[in-house]
Amino acid sequence: MGAEMDEQREDAKAEAGASVGAKIVAKQPSGSVHLMCRTPLWGVAGFLGCAYFTWISFSHVTRNEYEWPHDWWTAATYLVWILLLAGLAVDTHCLRERMFFGLLVIDFLIGCGLTVWRDVPPTDVRIARIGTGALWALAALVSLTTLGSALELREKGD
Repeated sequence: MGAEMDEQREDAKAEAGASVGAKIVAKQPSGSVHLMCRTPLWGVAGFLGCAYFTWISFSHVTRNEYEWPHDWWTAATYLVWILLLAGLAVDTHCLRERMFFGLLVIDFLIGCGLTVWRDVPPTDVRIARIGTGALWALAALVSLTTLGSALELREKGD
């Protein structure tokens, strides 16, 4: 009977340890909940980068520059960025960050499409530059929305 009681105590300890371990694991976030919202630096960097590309897009339009590179190296670079940004959009669980990365994916898809389209008319390049400029500007604004949540996460200690 004593050995049986010891065995029951050991089983109870093992169950208690397993439930504590399960609670600890349950508290840890699965995946990356926030990539940009963790620190204001990423929101500011995203804003500055997108603002720069907005300026580039619209400066091409104001100077009537409608050439577009059509080499395979540029297309490959676009594809790498598309895959990276799509992965980031899927990895995060924050709606603001998904919107930001999603806008960038759309921008890069348009750029890749224009690179592959060898005989694109200048009027279509102009429309694309205006459209991508607007997308870059919208992405810059969405990037700024992550700043407030970065401060909130810091206060909570998340």
